[in-house]
Amino acid sequence: MKTIAPISEKLLEVRQHKDPGYLPLVDFERWRVAVLNFAEDLRSGNITRMQRHNETDEVFVLLKGRAILFVGEGDEQVTEVHAQSLELHKLYNVKRAVWHHHTLSEDAMVLVVENRDTTYDNSPFCDLSAKQQAKIKSLTMILWDNQE
Repeated sequence: MKTIAPISEKLLEVRQHKDPGYLPLVDFERWRVAVLNFAEDLRSGNITRMQRHNETDEVFVLLKGRAILFVGEGDEQVTEVHAQSLELHKLYNVKRAVWHHHTLSEDAMVLVVENRDTTYDNSPFCDLSAKQQAKIKSLTMILWDNQE
């Protein structure tokens, strides 16, 4: 039986991420591609804060499972929380400096494309009030028909 030699990584990189959470898979010059998988801190009942990126937009694409993208209005604090249920293979671009967070089903996988210079230094967090946390749980129940 003949075999084909693997292609050198100088020509083609093949990456995957199956563990919980976020992991960058490709960093190139000014951009990064990562995968976000389910992790316990992404359950709607565990969301206590939102993050924003002050220097770049960030793109999300749901590859499998279910995910809700929460976005928050406000400058220094979140003043209003909105929820968008992600549809498979659609591109969602969170604009620069918009507060956001996600909840994912246990089988979910989300592709993330962002500026490679996105770091904690330019991506502050904002704590959510108890009322905002309850709203996130309520929005999740509505969008997922009382299932989380």
